[in-house]
Amino acid sequence: MTSTIFESTLNTSFISLIGPFGWIEVTALLIIGVLVFGKRLPEVGRNFGKSIVEFKKGIKGIGDDIDSEEKKSNADTEAVEQKTADLPPAKVTPDPTKEVEEVDSHLDD
Repeated sequence: MTSTIFESTLNTSFISLIGPFGWIEVTALLIIGVLVFGKRLPEVGRNFGKSIVEFKKGIKGIGDDIDSEEKKSNADTEAVEQKTADLPPAKVTPDPTKEVEEVDSHLDD
């Protein structure tokens, strides 16, 4: 029991150390980015932006595919319901009070 409490306290304290980014962290990341990429930083930024746009287009395409499949399945369901609605009612209705007749011969004979 105590090991579980200790582990949860350890996990909570570790998460609280990370926290959201502040202006100091963002500034440090920008300085590191300038030092690493130097003159290529605008090109890296453009490529990163293009990759984000392509990713969003891909996600939107997947969403469109899912929507089209859903519409197709709904259309199929409606077509089946329409076909069954066009059928005439059954001519013979079973009588639940009538007793079942015994069969004398089988079809296999």
